[in-house]
Amino acid sequence: MSSTKPNTNATDTLSSMQRFFDFNKRIADSSRFNIFILLTIISAGILVGIQTYERQVTHIAHILNLLDVIILFIFTVEVFVKVFAEGTKPLNYFKDPWNIFDFSIVAVCYLAFVTPDLDASFIAVLRLARILRVFKLVTAIPKLQLLVGALLRSIPSMGYVGVLLFLLFYIYAAMAVFIYGDNDPVHFENLHLAMLSLFRVVTLEDWTDIMYINMYGCDQYGYDGMEELCTNPSASPTGAALFFVSFVLIGTMVIMNLFIGVIMTSMEEAKQEANQDTALGRIQKRVEALQTGTGGKSKAEEIKEIKELLDSGAIDDDEFKQMKKEILGK
Repeated sequence: MSSTKPNTNATDTLSSMQRFFDFNKRIADSSRFNIFILLTIISAGILVGIQTYERQVTHIAHILNLLDVIILFIFTVEVFVKVFAEGTKPLNYFKDPWNIFDFSIVAVCYLAFVTPDLDASFIAVLRLARILRVFKLVTAIPKLQLLVGALLRSIPSMGYVGVLLFLLFYIYAAMAVFIYGDNDPVHFENLHLAMLSLFRVVTLEDWTDIMYINMYGCDQYGYDGMEELCTNPSASPTGAALFFVSFVLIGTMVIMNLFIGVIMTSMEEAKQEANQDTALGRIQKRVEALQTGTGGKSKAEEIKEIKELLDSGAIDDDEFKQMKKEILGK
């Protein structure tokens, strides 16, 4: 009898812990909870905006500080709920980069309470952390996560497009120095000045002024008030027009389309990966329900549903092996 009692107590304790973990899991997966967190993030963003009007809100500063503490408390509860939702493997919470981002913001915000004697520069960092809380909106909306993930995924490819853009700037800048350097020394006296001027052209900021200077000559256009710099004027109506129009077309239209193409390709890849993750998660839930008998369906129905998900080809062999290793311990 004495040996049975401790085992019973241990079983009850484990059962209570499992119920606690399941409770947190249900909260974390609840749409109401996620909507509440979304509204809290929006409120945090509005609060940060109000706090930028320091003079106007001095009389309600204590109310704003109280609201700030409440919002931080809600975000802290969110972290704990998601950690406990992982059950006996709380460190799984940190496998998601977005969770690490959320945790880091909350942790930095607590530094203001833990270390009140801070210099002005570090207080500015803490204020920045409050502003970054608005970025939690990305973690709360899956579509935004997909978009940000696609942008991050496209960075390596954008690097190659950037190299191509640099070559374009370099070639046109060198040509501009040789062709228009004497007529327009303000914009094309040397290579680095020429590249800066071409950057202005590619942003379409008064680019026609630079073109007209070289089409009509610096003595006829653009050098009012600095005539002393126009020492060797020369007009090139056709050549300057072709030069600048071709640069604008290539620099703005073609290169921009290349950037858009890279981002769209990355978006498609991110969508495919998200679909695979969704399918993998559904399979994992079905396997867990099959093991624990909590799915509300018979074993035959659970197995049939798992088989349909596997046959759909939504996940590849490597992901399936990883799933077996994590869930089945094989």
